[in-house]
Amino acid sequence: MSSFFRRKAAAVTFAVLALSLAGGGIAVAQPSAKAPQEAVQPAARGTSNQPPVTAESARSAKAALAAGGVTTLAAANWYTVVNSNGTKARGTGTVIKYGAGQYEVQFGYNVSAGAFLATISRSDSCCIPPAGEISVAPRLGTPNGVFIQTRNSAGTPADLGFTLLTHTP
Repeated sequence: MSSFFRRKAAAVTFAVLALSLAGGGIAVAQPSAKAPQEAVQPAARGTSNQPPVTAESARSAKAALAAGGVTTLAAANWYTVVNSNGTKARGTGTVIKYGAGQYEVQFGYNVSAGAFLATISRSDSCCIPPAGEISVAPRLGTPNGVFIQTRNSAGTPADLGFTLLTHTP
């Protein structure tokens, strides 16, 4: 009797395997050389490049580092609230506006190993901020700078106010 159940279990196992292979098959994803352009978000197309560091920006960054006078910091959090026109509303750092939706915030210390968090906001206590998108990254070529891009909901660069939080390890 036990051999009957063993044969029946083996038959059922082979039947399930055969039905799985015949009915569902095995799908193997083939890697593609390039993602289709439709799969890329509209806001991400061609907007990931930072503008070149200007002479004014380099001078400002060096002056901020010299004025900071701090070479090693304990872990610290700093914030900066920036208006849509590129002026600093409150917080730390110096703001430079490059073009539509492109900003740089410079600090008096090296933030290249830090973490950054940015959100679209208003500097006043009124109302909900406009809808949009924001990206933040370390500023290339400036160890004490953070680069921010803001876009409207359609992905077009737009001047939007924001709040930047910087954490240095």
